[in-house]
Amino acid sequence: MNKFSHRMLLLVLLAAPAITSAQTADAQKRLLKEVRHELVMLPYYGVFDNLVYKIDGFKVTLMGQVTRPTLKADAERAVKQIEGVEAVDNQIEVLPLSPNDDRVRRAVYRAIFSNPGLDRYTLSAVPSIHIIVANGNVTLEGVVNNEGDKTVANLSANGVSGVFSVKNNLVIEK
Repeated sequence: MNKFSHRMLLLVLLAAPAITSAQTADAQKRLLKEVRHELVMLPYYGVFDNLVYKIDGFKVTLMGQVTRPTLKADAERAVKQIEGVEAVDNQIEVLPLSPNDDRVRRAVYRAIFSNPGLDRYTLSAVPSIHIIVANGNVTLEGVVNNEGDKTVANLSANGVSGVFSVKNNLVIEK
């Protein structure tokens, strides 16, 4: 081989990891977007469910809480069908069936979303505030526009009869 061939071979070998790294980063971005899309499009995913995920390479870990066991299975099935997903670890918790929790869910929903400042959060197909109730304990998950909305949602949930505690995990949108 002549000098030129050696240099070209060296250049190709040095450039290969950079190309692979860029392709992997693009694949990760696409995967993040597609997983989110698939989860939001699940037919029974609603305000009383919370689905979150973590991506590590091409493995997707599903987490959160759902009120229906079928939603847990549907989420896993939808994510497994995404091109590029090699493994799914389904850690979604199915909340216990409880007439009291169902009553608390409805009451907290009314208390939060009947508020004139918070009613706008119900306008999307999947509201940005999620109400998770387990054994009378309420967790608020999701995104709000400002600190005032976060505080009002927390106060509204705390004012509902039958609520033992409220954990406010709402994040303020930047």
